[in-house]
Order: sequence, then C-alpha cells, then structure tokens
Amino acid sequence: MEVIALGALEFSSIAIGILALDEMVKKAPIRIIEARTICPGKYLLVFTGDVASVEFAYHKGLETASELVIDNLLLPMVHEDVVKAIGKIIFTPSWNAIGIIETLTVVSAIEAADKAAKMGGVEIVEIRLAIGFGGKSYVKMLGDLDAVQAAMEAGTSIAKDKNQLCMSTLIPHPHSETKPHFMQ
Repeated sequence: MEVIALGALEFSSIAIGILALDEMVKKAPIRIIEARTICPGKYLLVFTGDVASVEFAYHKGLETASELVIDNLLLPMVHEDVVKAIGKIIFTPSWNAIGIIETLTVVSAIEAADKAAKMGGVEIVEIRLAIGFGGKSYVKMLGDLDAVQAAMEAGTSIAKDKNQLCMSTLIPHPHSETKPHFMQ
C-alpha cells in the first residue's frame, strides 16, 4: 500500500501562485486537487501523491515564493478521509453529534481536519475551501458526542496554535431539520 502525502500552499499573490504551480509540477509527479484563486486575492495549491513527490513539490513551491506564502502544510501521512472531503460533501447516514471548525486560512482547515480525523471515531464530511467566505474555510464532522468533542479539541488546538482559528461549534443532538442544510 502506497503512503499518500498531501501538501498545501496558500499564497498572497495570484501570479506567484501560478508560477509556483508550474515550477512544482515540473519538479515532481503530483496530482493537483485544487489550484485556483480564493478570496481575498490569494492563490491556493492543494496536491497529493507519494511522499517523496509531494515533499519535492512542496519545497519547490516554498523556494519559489516563500515570502508570499501565507500558510503551508506538508502531511506525509494524511488521513484518507481528508483527501476525500476536500471541496466535497461526503453523505453519511450518521446523525449524532456535529462539529464545525472554521479557520482563517484553507491550510489551517485541512490541518485541523487531519488532526480531528486521526483522533478517530468521526467522519469528516466536508472541508470547504474559501469560496465565498472571505478567505476562511471550514471542516464539518459527524460522530458520537465523545468522539466529536475529542476531535474538535485536537483540530481546534492546531488552528489556535497558528492563530488561525475563527470559530468552532459542537452540536450534541442536532435536530433532523438541520441535516438537509448541514449536508449542502
């Protein structure tokens, strides 16, 4: 089984982000998950691949534009739920407790999601990447109350340490009317 790594770079310049993208894909065979502008006038790169390729590309991106990197992340052993939930909604029949972590950067949300998923007992159902949120991102998770609470503590601690936590919410017993709005 191949170990999958994930890298993310958030740039303050769109032009330098595109340059970094070009330099990175020339350096290593990575799979681009996201490469686009985000609010407010930033550029985001999220990529995956084998550990060595992601590390080479990540370091090339930092080298290309280190002074314009707002946030960055290299996860050599990313939790599989994180890659699945980036920019998507993962539908699940589970409906016990809800956890939401809102961050000031995309990279911090991905990092918080990985930490939360690795605590176990939760399903990461969405990682929304700064579209229409003024550059903020969020992670949604579901699970038993104790598991969601532990995962939230782990995920928010990482965002707090980076001073990138905007808000977090734990809803112990969400009403059934909330589900269609939560899962959209």
